[in-house]
Amino acid sequence: MDDFRPPRVMGIINCTPDSFYDGSRHSSPADAAERAVAMVRDGADIIDIGGESTRPGAAPVDDADQIHRVVPAIREIRKRSTVSISIDTRSARVAEAALDAGADIINDISALAGDRRMSALAAEREVPVVLMHMQGTPETMQTNPEYADVGAEVRRFLQERVDRALAAGIKPDRIILDPGIGFGKGPGDNEALLARPSTWRIPGYPVLIGLSRKSFLGRILEAERSKAVRHVRHRVVRTAGSETPTGPGDAEERLTATLAAQAWCLMQGVDILRVHDVREARDLIAVWEALSWAS
Repeated sequence: MDDFRPPRVMGIINCTPDSFYDGSRHSSPADAAERAVAMVRDGADIIDIGGESTRPGAAPVDDADQIHRVVPAIREIRKRSTVSISIDTRSARVAEAALDAGADIINDISALAGDRRMSALAAEREVPVVLMHMQGTPETMQTNPEYADVGAEVRRFLQERVDRALAAGIKPDRIILDPGIGFGKGPGDNEALLARPSTWRIPGYPVLIGLSRKSFLGRILEAERSKAVRHVRHRVVRTAGSETPTGPGDAEERLTATLAAQAWCLMQGVDILRVHDVREARDLIAVWEALSWAS
């Protein structure tokens, strides 16, 4: 985890029945492993696997259920590939079981605050750990999130969590930071964090961004589609059924918006893209890298 050029791609696999994007859900270990191998073929550097949905409003899943979901899948993936595997969990018990099964990285959306044993586990195992900002919990995070200055507040939070991780014995080169796009953020907050990463980045620590197919992108698309409909009303002779319906669009319709946002992230120096669509992200990085070198 000491070389992020070109940026790395983390493919998402959810062993859950209720994650927000259907394309990331996998109901059996064999299915998850098959998808993981396909992601590796497409260029994934890391496979991120979780057994608890963290979409807005999601209820917690107990440790035993998470372990039952993720450990067989990790073992099956490990039989077929040496790819790095991260375990997406707030529970030290789940993380330990996942590491024992072959995972290499802890991806903790609570930034080690959800389970007091997580810091000690990460330090003892000397594994990379992703520290993410979130206001509230998945159940409550989208209930009127408020910030006076979102960039400054995210930076203060991440710095505090870095300091606690270091105090617990986690080595600096094992820490990765994530601003938590969509986690306790309004649409304007997400856009501000992406537009001005200098307001929250902490020098010396690599950054992971996970924005793949998220709803704030759908809201941007909705606004653009509304403009298109107004254009049709003013410029085109209408016939019955000719107007394009508006709406935020579901996750399946957000790939182009995702790639546009990921391209922006590459320009801002992001180190890891957490994605549902590995091949498209890898193609994006390849073109970006080629043009960067050519310039």
